[in-house]
Amino acid sequence: MLQRSVRNLNNVPLLSATVRISTLQPADSPRFGGVDSEHAEMLAEVDADLPPILVRRATMRVVDGMHRLRAAQLRGQETIAVQFFDGNEEEAFLLAVQSNIAHGLPLKIAERRSAASRIIRARPDMSDRSIALVVGLAAKTVASVRRSSDDAPSSDVRLGRDGRVRPVNPAEGRRIAGKLFTDQPHASVSKIARAAGVSVGTARDVRERILRGDDPILPRHRPRSPDLVRAGRREAALRLRASEMVDHNSILENLRRDPALRYSESGRSVLRWLTMRAISNSDWSEILDDIPPHCAIVVARIARSTAVVWTEFAGALDQRVQACSA
Repeated sequence: MLQRSVRNLNNVPLLSATVRISTLQPADSPRFGGVDSEHAEMLAEVDADLPPILVRRATMRVVDGMHRLRAAQLRGQETIAVQFFDGNEEEAFLLAVQSNIAHGLPLKIAERRSAASRIIRARPDMSDRSIALVVGLAAKTVASVRRSSDDAPSSDVRLGRDGRVRPVNPAEGRRIAGKLFTDQPHASVSKIARAAGVSVGTARDVRERILRGDDPILPRHRPRSPDLVRAGRREAALRLRASEMVDHNSILENLRRDPALRYSESGRSVLRWLTMRAISNSDWSEILDDIPPHCAIVVARIARSTAVVWTEFAGALDQRVQACSA
């Protein structure tokens, strides 16, 4: 039943019948304003039989077709053709939304987002793509609605359009698969994949990593400390500036010829300071292998810290140049 509500609601067998209009209950409609009188009047003027409306048999509540029902009442009909739906209330709402994006008077974007929010609260395990298929929105829009739904319950898994349940966090699926392989070393890859909610390819990769003695969780899925995150950002910023790498020796030689620096004590102090602290790729590549492994982390920390200071220094100089040019 769970998979059917995601994948195939519009193709479930429906029993046709004719019922008295007085026995029907109004729809749990995703529309904000209920029945559009103008649209119902237009349908009432159509000189042909309208398609059957969809009704949940257990409650006799209309699932889809309130405009057709109102048109039948305007025509003075006492009965109406229906198709019975035997799903639960949750499935009935999903079908109501899905039906109202496919024909008739389409749902507005705001109504679709509201419906997506309601589905997320009722079925947090449904994937964004599955909900998007129901409400007629992009998956990224559904993801945005999910993020903004503060009262929505959380779920560690997602039910996809193919009916398979997968963990939200890839690392969690790999962790479960790794534990299962450890506890059941002779189990088949497909069995572990089903139990962990991962693909067969992922389960096979986890097994191979365990056999090699590696961590089954990929590096990009492992939690990172705040210090590492900040360091990564600094390194990314420095990589972006790689195109600005220059020949320090040539620049320093030109600076030494500059009279503003060469013939003043403060200028010569600046030149000495730059000479002692400037470093190029060729400089550090020569000493890289000479740094003992147990000192590498500390030296790397100094290098990162120095890089940040140099970046701030360069920014201050840029601001000074802009101020002088203004």
